[in-house]
Amino acid sequence: MVEPLVGHAVVAHAGGVRQIAEARVKTDKEDVKRLIRLLIADILPEVWVPPVHVRELRGLISYRQRLVKTGAMIRNRLHSLLHRHNLLLPEEGLASAEWWEQQEKIAVLEKIQIRQELCMLEQIDKHKLEVDSELGRQSLGDVWGKLALRLMQLPGMGVVLAMTVLSAIGDIHRFEDASHLVGYAGLGAGVHDSGQEHIEKRITKSGRRELRWALVEAAWRAVRMSPYWKEQYEKFLQRMRRPNRAIVVVARKLLVAVWQVLSKAETDVRASEEDLAYKMLLWSWSLPEEIRQGLTHKQFAKYALLRLGVQSDITRFVRGKVPRRIASKQEVLLRLAELGLSC
Repeated sequence: MVEPLVGHAVVAHAGGVRQIAEARVKTDKEDVKRLIRLLIADILPEVWVPPVHVRELRGLISYRQRLVKTGAMIRNRLHSLLHRHNLLLPEEGLASAEWWEQQEKIAVLEKIQIRQELCMLEQIDKHKLEVDSELGRQSLGDVWGKLALRLMQLPGMGVVLAMTVLSAIGDIHRFEDASHLVGYAGLGAGVHDSGQEHIEKRITKSGRRELRWALVEAAWRAVRMSPYWKEQYEKFLQRMRRPNRAIVVVARKLLVAVWQVLSKAETDVRASEEDLAYKMLLWSWSLPEEIRQGLTHKQFAKYALLRLGVQSDITRFVRGKVPRRIASKQEVLLRLAELGLSC
């Protein structure tokens, strides 16, 4: 609202101007005076104002997190009812309304609550599925498509995690190097260095919370998928003796890889052609048919590799002792011509 009415709009970092909130004489006029002094001296700590498309994606990611949190709360309440009445969870899971109705130990009023909880849980799952479909569509769009493809090649990165990382980072070129991105995520270690005293602290956690969450989740998946990241995790685990601390170090290193592939438009140097082909195949399995734009799973995997810049015409590989296959380059190019799409 303010930006069109002024020559330049600046948003100050609230934590960087804490002296205003802690002042003994605090009025609106005095606050404005202090902000003007900092602005004139060019020492006002600013925050980056994301453009509209970044704010919209952040809003969608935040809404999905609220859906997940609400669904988890409902499931926890249903589990508490199971424990209260000493009941075992059926094979059908919590969503079996008929099983709940057959339990004689549960009171009538509690059954009313259960029916409503199950109804809300069903609606939440539908809403989350719709949001996930939209995130998958955004991951192939003109705005986020190329960046999402760069992230999807990294082990542990799925559609939701990749779009969460992109929404938190926004423009990767505003970070001069990987260390600035690590500090923005709050994954850098705190340090107290004064005189002859040097104390290393835990991570600062001063950045965006969803970015740290996404990197830690991706790190756990990467440890299970990639031999390289598994080796890194075991090395730090042997040194630190705590899994949570070791995985944070892996998440920090993975964030450095994120900066490399986004800022320099590179492919993952630690991934072989078979690794990339399998990663793109996994991506295709997570997308519904309408989002794949008429391509089969095998054709979409090759299409993603071509967009990534992998020129070798790999069609067969083995993963987990299971032979896998993707379409050939010629087949995909012919199919793209039929659909009127470009690579």
